[in-house]
Amino acid sequence: MKKLSILFLAIIALTSCNNKESNLIVNASIDGLKKGTVYLQKIDDTLMVDMDSVVVNGDANISLEAFIESPQVLYLYLKKVDNSQYDDRIDFFAEEGEVTINTTLENFVTDAEITGAKNQEKLEEYRTMMQRFNDKNLELIQMNFEAQRDENEEQLIDVNKQYESLLKRKYLYTVNFAINNKDLEVAPYLALSEVFDANIKYLDTIYKSLEPKVKKSMYGKELKDFLKERRDEEEASDNVKPVETEENAEDIS
Repeated sequence: MKKLSILFLAIIALTSCNNKESNLIVNASIDGLKKGTVYLQKIDDTLMVDMDSVVVNGDANISLEAFIESPQVLYLYLKKVDNSQYDDRIDFFAEEGEVTINTTLENFVTDAEITGAKNQEKLEEYRTMMQRFNDKNLELIQMNFEAQRDENEEQLIDVNKQYESLLKRKYLYTVNFAINNKDLEVAPYLALSEVFDANIKYLDTIYKSLEPKVKKSMYGKELKDFLKERRDEEEASDNVKPVETEENAEDIS
């Protein structure tokens, strides 16, 4: 009897954990959509997980709900049944409260207008600047192609220098952007998603600049863990001693 009581309490506790009250509402309007299923999704341990879904049958105005522990990037996924060969997914920064997404069936991703989250506003600001870097990068790719075609060694060297400079400016812009938005979760998110391979001192600078509440957020904790991994890897690499071969021994002697 005692074992049954313990089991019953465990079931109640598990049920309570799995049914937390929603603290996020995503209102979406998809102009032109008649039929399909819309999913609210998140990435959990590299897997895409459904949080909520709505079957659309005539009314393209939908509402999805979920519980999030911390501001994070979520996805609005549209699975069409209109014989289209494409399915589409919009990524957006979600925060506790309401987020509104207005878009069209024809250009589901590119027409998306997202409001309701401060992190989302900053993410869009960042991506607008990144588009300029990407446009310049495409220009350099074209120049590199032409230099190779013309066997112009001097131009190849110049293009390579421009690319290295562009990459450095992109990294520094991202680091400064994160530091300037240290009170928002978008800061550690950009560190993890955009400059994860930067010099560890830059990542450490971003983390140390974060406001306490951001350090405690999901991305803040992930950045802390990532920094520890990077430090451990660098320490392990520094402690690796070269294996002495016969050739090396001869050189030393």
